[in-house]
This record gives sequence, structure tokens and C-alpha cells, in this order.
Amino acid sequence: MVYLFFATGTEEIEALGTADIIRRAGLDLQIVSITDERIVTGAHGIRVETDALLDDIDFFDADMLILPGGMPGAANFAACDNLCERIRDHAYLGRPVAAICAAPFVLGRLGLLDGKRATCYPGFEGELAGATYTGALVEVDGQFITGKGPAAVFEFGYAIVERMKDKATADALSKGMLYK
Repeated sequence: MVYLFFATGTEEIEALGTADIIRRAGLDLQIVSITDERIVTGAHGIRVETDALLDDIDFFDADMLILPGGMPGAANFAACDNLCERIRDHAYLGRPVAAICAAPFVLGRLGLLDGKRATCYPGFEGELAGATYTGALVEVDGQFITGKGPAAVFEFGYAIVERMKDKATADALSKGMLYK
């Protein structure tokens, strides 16, 4: 199961675009609210009905965790101790974690990007503790996938599909979506 988290103030295009690509690839994905409500308002006032609440999911079956960006969404992720603890545990098991836009700063604050190449929305580079900031649209380093911002959604989504399935699936999906 792939879990994509949604907080008040999450960048909707990063969350929903990524979720769409992952589901098109046939992967099981749940959008998970970190609030006490399943309907959460994103950064641009779009109300999103999530599939589950954070307290209701079983991280044992998590194949990948995804953090979309946006503010204050990424800050809300960083302030959620339960989520941060679960991300840290997941990463320590060597399982993949993806974050885009402002959200890679959560991984930086957790000390997970030390010695890794990473990218993020301009202005958050200083929050990627121990990482080498590349400025690339998408960066894949080991178990971590980071994206620069809204324009990176397609590349970010395809990188996740390639990691979770294979390059042929990601390429076919990209072609079918008329991306390349």
C-alpha cells in the first residue's frame, strides 16, 4: 500500500496529480488525512475527501510514504509527531519515501537526507540538513525521491511508479498520458 498524506494547506496539484499517476499505474494508494477529518482543505481552498485518517492506517503494510508540498501543509506535516515518528521508522527500515516542493524539509528535519542528493522548492534548501541540494526537477537517491515543486508533478509521479513497479511501466504510462 502507498500512503499519500494530506494536511490543511497541502498543495492540491502535487497531491492529486501524484495520486492520479500512481493509481493509473495500478498501485494501491490511499490518501490519508493527518487531521481529525476526512475532508481537508488544501492550499488553494480545494476541499479533498481523503480515503482514511492517520490514526486508522496500518503502517506495517506501507510500501511507500508520500508527502506533497504546499504551505502550510508541509509545516503541518512537520508538526505532526505521530506522522514524523512513522516516517522515521519507515525510512529506517529502508522503505521508500517521497516528498515534493516544501515537504522535503520534513525529511531534512528528521535527519533522513544526510549524505543524499535532494531537491525542493526554492527557499527551502537550507532545511535539507546534510543533503546535497541539486535544484533538479526530481531527484532520486536510494530510497528517497524528492521533487522541486508543482511543475515536477509528472516527473515525480513517474519516478514513484518506476520505483514501485519498473521503468517500462513508468515509460508506458508517460506515453499514454501524452507526456512524452
